[in-house]
Amino acid sequence: MNTRLQFRVLYRQFLFRLMDVELLAASARGDASQLFGQFASLLLLVSVIFTYGAAVYAANPKLPEEVAASAWSVEHLMVEITMLVVGIFAVFSWDSTFLDRRDVLVLAPLPVRGRTLFAAKIAAVASALGLTVAVLNSLSAFAWSMALAPAGSGIVGTLRFMAAFWIALPAAGAFLYCSILGVQGVAAQLPRGWFLRVSSFLQIAAFALFLGVVLLEPSFTTAKALGAAENQRMLAWLPSYWFMGLLSELSGAFPGEAHAVMAPLAWRALVGLAVAIFVAGGAFLLSYLRTLRKIAEEPDIVPGSRGGIWLPRFGNSQQTALTQFVIRTLARSRQHRMNLAFYLGIGFAFTSAIVEEALEIKHRTGIDVLRQVANVPMLFSSLLMLCACVMGTRVAFSRPLDLRANWLFRVTPVRGGAVCLSATRRALLALSLLPVCAGTVALFLWYWPWPAVAKHVLLLGLIGSLLVDLSLTGFRKIPFTCSYLPGKTRFHITFWASLLLWVVFLIKCVQFEQWIMADRLLYGEAVPILAAAAFAVRKFSNRRADRDGPEIQFEEFQSDELIGLGLGGPA
Repeated sequence: MNTRLQFRVLYRQFLFRLMDVELLAASARGDASQLFGQFASLLLLVSVIFTYGAAVYAANPKLPEEVAASAWSVEHLMVEITMLVVGIFAVFSWDSTFLDRRDVLVLAPLPVRGRTLFAAKIAAVASALGLTVAVLNSLSAFAWSMALAPAGSGIVGTLRFMAAFWIALPAAGAFLYCSILGVQGVAAQLPRGWFLRVSSFLQIAAFALFLGVVLLEPSFTTAKALGAAENQRMLAWLPSYWFMGLLSELSGAFPGEAHAVMAPLAWRALVGLAVAIFVAGGAFLLSYLRTLRKIAEEPDIVPGSRGGIWLPRFGNSQQTALTQFVIRTLARSRQHRMNLAFYLGIGFAFTSAIVEEALEIKHRTGIDVLRQVANVPMLFSSLLMLCACVMGTRVAFSRPLDLRANWLFRVTPVRGGAVCLSATRRALLALSLLPVCAGTVALFLWYWPWPAVAKHVLLLGLIGSLLVDLSLTGFRKIPFTCSYLPGKTRFHITFWASLLLWVVFLIKCVQFEQWIMADRLLYGEAVPILAAAAFAVRKFSNRRADRDGPEIQFEEFQSDELIGLGLGGPA
């Protein structure tokens, strides 16, 4: 087999294995194209929303002194969103950057050169990254080029603005991805087991950093703010403003004073991009050549000598075994922790933004909003974290860990129905509701008296119990043991629709809690009603689980037909 053909085969395999296709249901035939199509449609939806914003912007005329500031706000937002999406892409494709043990054991004996593997891997990741940026800005870049082009510049000005977008946005994405790749390449110099342990913390830290920067970074959209001496130190640590300056300089729309403040940012973007590419290329090439040997010679993670973490009993022997299995599996799986961290990171980022706004109010007016009992920021933040934790843990339950191991549950006489559902419910309560309640107590006691904290935590526990039971409606699986079927969950639609519903739900909950916590009589009536509702939902879920039968679901789609390989050609 020649090198070119090897490269094409490996490139295709690496490209479609950015997600582990062995986790897909058998009815999906190991094809991840449906899942990639869903992600592409989500990015396209974001581009459509930005395109609508361009139409609204063009319909509203601006004063001459407002044109530059509004244009820079839009440019910075598009750079920021592009870098955020690329950062999320880099974090979730972390494990596919290097070959895994199976790849090494299969490919090492074959007559395939190491540089061919390296080139195919880089080409696959670069293609996925380029497609991500292209789809995200496919419509919005053209729409905003027409909306932001200076009046009277004609088609030349529009084309120049369009070229500026398609140079600056991919450059911003490449800078961030190369920065993450450089960090991963440096970490890969550690022993294999240490690298795998450190990787999970690096992924979570990077994801929290991206969201935190997007929500908390200050807004500099005027020439005065960008050129102020007191802001230069902060601008030196905010790459999104560097590439905003690069985009502005390439477009040539704002000469004069704007050029004086944008030119240093543009040069910083070019230097930063060159350094990131150089460091990432060197570290990645060095680590790639060394990692191939480490993967084959060193174990991934050596089992601990002290046994697993101690856990209490959770009912009878079967419930205890299933609950402890679920908790330990989530604690040991890096990928499942990343899925949970995605939701927790969103919750923490929004919580930080809400708390920062309350602190800003204190700084401006001297009023300490956080010390007021039943204030909106703290109530909303605790409920938001509860919803994020329950949703993230529930989504992690649906993704398998190792389908080859679920035969243990298939051959073991494990009862389904309400017994299995009860074990799953207790694991979900222990992994989501208990940590949020403990964190709420520890934080709120700094601001509120303990009776108010106890009243809020009681309501939080009842609402959390309702959410847990509602999220497990129709759940007939043992978590982490059922295959995943792309296309059935409609993840992109479900996520965004649920996000809007959760926001409305949280607003109503905060208003309801403020109302009843101000009146002891109302509080005394609301607690039994919520407790009765939680009890009724739980009884309904248990009866439905028993009515569905004792069988445990191990496949998303049960099919009595054999799946052929298609090696015999047409019949």
